[in-house]
Amino acid sequence: MSPPCAPNAASLPGTPLYDAAALRAIEAAAIAAEGGDAGALMARAGLAAWCLLQARWPSARRIVVACGPGNNGGDGYVLARHALLAGCDVRVVRLDAHAPRTGIARAACAAYVEAGGQVAAFDGGRLSSADLVVDAVFGIGLSRAPDADAAALIAAIDAAVAPVLALDVPSGLDAGRGSAPGVALHADVTLQFLAVHIGLQTGDGPDHAGDLALDTLGIDPAHVAAAGAGVARRIDAGDLAHWLRPRPRNSHKGASGRVLCVGGDHGMGGAVMLAAEAALRTGAGLVSVATQAAHVAPLLVRCPEAMASRIDNASALAHLLEAADVVALGPGLGRGAWGHGLHDEVLGSGRPLVLDADALNLLAAAPRALPPGTVLTPHPGEAARLLGTATAEIQRDRPAAVRRLAADTGAVVVLKGAGTLVCAPGGTPWLVAAGNPGMATGGMGDALTGTIAALRAQGLDGESAAACGALLHGAAGDVAACTGGERGLLPVDLIAALRPLANPASPERGR
Repeated sequence: MSPPCAPNAASLPGTPLYDAAALRAIEAAAIAAEGGDAGALMARAGLAAWCLLQARWPSARRIVVACGPGNNGGDGYVLARHALLAGCDVRVVRLDAHAPRTGIARAACAAYVEAGGQVAAFDGGRLSSADLVVDAVFGIGLSRAPDADAAALIAAIDAAVAPVLALDVPSGLDAGRGSAPGVALHADVTLQFLAVHIGLQTGDGPDHAGDLALDTLGIDPAHVAAAGAGVARRIDAGDLAHWLRPRPRNSHKGASGRVLCVGGDHGMGGAVMLAAEAALRTGAGLVSVATQAAHVAPLLVRCPEAMASRIDNASALAHLLEAADVVALGPGLGRGAWGHGLHDEVLGSGRPLVLDADALNLLAAAPRALPPGTVLTPHPGEAARLLGTATAEIQRDRPAAVRRLAADTGAVVVLKGAGTLVCAPGGTPWLVAAGNPGMATGGMGDALTGTIAALRAQGLDGESAAACGALLHGAAGDVAACTGGERGLLPVDLIAALRPLANPASPERGR
């Protein structure tokens, strides 16, 4: 079988994402190019923030700027000076009564005061009423929980009625890990400087960052390139065409792959049905289902295109495994004797695998070597069981967790959740910029399993099928949410949206 698209290694889709260490390296290179003048970069950052503020909130006249003791606070002082000179009513509150810690931040503060501005120490109460609050308390350097005084200021900003613009990072959020170790700000807009921050797009990041903007501050792109290809690559719905191309005119069902979905113990037949239907809607040529006898008739009523078989024990799987190009194992599998037996039979078959749900739980309980190219699709709880840790540890540093999972299992891993991450062993993770909170409901993972299995069966390798499948699944969820809202979104709504997204326009054919 030929894949829907043979990926071009020289032209990867998506946008590079950077962690705090890489951003510091980029900043250092840019400052060196300025002859060591770090103040020049701060001046650009503050001006960029002021320009964004005017574009986004043109009628804002009463502006409160909350400044921290470091260079992020310095950016805030520069913005405050521009706003003051433009005739705005500007009030700066400082984290404490002491002067800023860095020389360039002190200079920025002095320039603001010289222009007629005033600075007040935060007294622990509510902020003054304003049209807009600017968060310039902490930047990319914070990787711990804020202390009590800082937490009080962040909470006061959060409690303000006015919209909030965060400079570089919402204060309290870890820009490299995407976690909030303590109190963290919820911004309406976050203006990133220099390059795109990974921590704003996974885990707690999306909930705190609001809308994202970027200003590279006019630095030489070579400084970014010198920091490497990034710690991840962000992909969105516009990147689907990288993997999905129109089929040849002489295609046949065998060329589109045979998927076997295994699961659906008693009381859980719907899970394997959803996986099968998603595989068909994603383009698999043939889909078979191995399940309990009670689920065969309902499955055929729901989805007559699937070939359902009653499987009483593992030995009955042999002929289905022999015919399969890819096996999707786990939806509704259960952890009883029936599920155990099928799990062992499938993992011993040598077939390409996509594992989800109880297939992952059984693997965590009895780790074993997996066939090359196997795809695992854990949510954070399942990931924690596979790594023998706590769910909170997975969420504390999702990029590190997905890399470790891939290395430990030798499989391609799809770490589900806000800012889904996909990583192959030794590879650079993909961050899926698609999906919404409405997808937090039972059965969505089953649909993802079927989607990835179908792409794998159509010829994509494990990493490409996982990245493209997670993106396709998330984008379908977004389309479905647009038609009726997020609350009440069901897997069947998402599955209905898979087909048009699995057929992106082809530039070669003009359609």
